[in-house]
Amino acid sequence: MTISDEKVVSLSYTLVVDGDTIETVTDDKPMKFIFGLGYLLQAFEENIKGKKTGDGFDFVLSAKEGYGEINPDAIVELPKDLFKVNGKIEEGLLVKDKIIPMQDAQGNRMNGIVDEVLEETVKMNFNHPLAGCELHFSGKVVEIREATEKELVEGLYGERAVSGCEGSCDGCSGCD
Repeated sequence: MTISDEKVVSLSYTLVVDGDTIETVTDDKPMKFIFGLGYLLQAFEENIKGKKTGDGFDFVLSAKEGYGEINPDAIVELPKDLFKVNGKIEEGLLVKDKIIPMQDAQGNRMNGIVDEVLEETVKMNFNHPLAGCELHFSGKVVEIREATEKELVEGLYGERAVSGCEGSCDGCSGCD
C-alpha cells in the first residue's frame, strides 16, 4: 500500500530548524493523520505521497511552503492593562518568548508570543512560531492503512493530527 488520499499514515520523523532539533517523533509513538484531508502542510504531504511502509524521507520546506514568511502586521503593541485580571498582571505572565493564548475582537482564538515588555505596552508576535523558518524533515513511514468511514467523518480520535509529543512540543506540526 502506498500513501494516497484517505489513507491513515503513521510517521516517525525529526524536524530541524536552523540546525536545532525542534521535534522528534519516534516509531513507537508515531504521528498519525489521514492523508489528503488538509491536516498537514500541503508541501509536506506532497513530499511523502506515494511512499510505502518502511520508506524513508528527507526534504526541506521553504518558509513559504511551511508557515509563511514573517508578517510584520502580526507584531503589535498592546497596552499592559489588557493583561490585567482583577486589576493585576499575573507574575511571570509578561516574560519574553512566553506564549499567551488570546482572542481578537471577533472572538477568534490565537497564540501570541511576548516579544518585548515595555513601560506601558507589550509587543506581541502573532505569527506562527515557525513563520520565516526553513523546515528540514527526515524520517520514515511506519504504517499505512485504509481510513474507516468513521475516521473520514470524525477524524482520528476527534483531532486533526495526533503526534507522539502529546502536545508537549513547541510549535510542532503535530500539535497545531
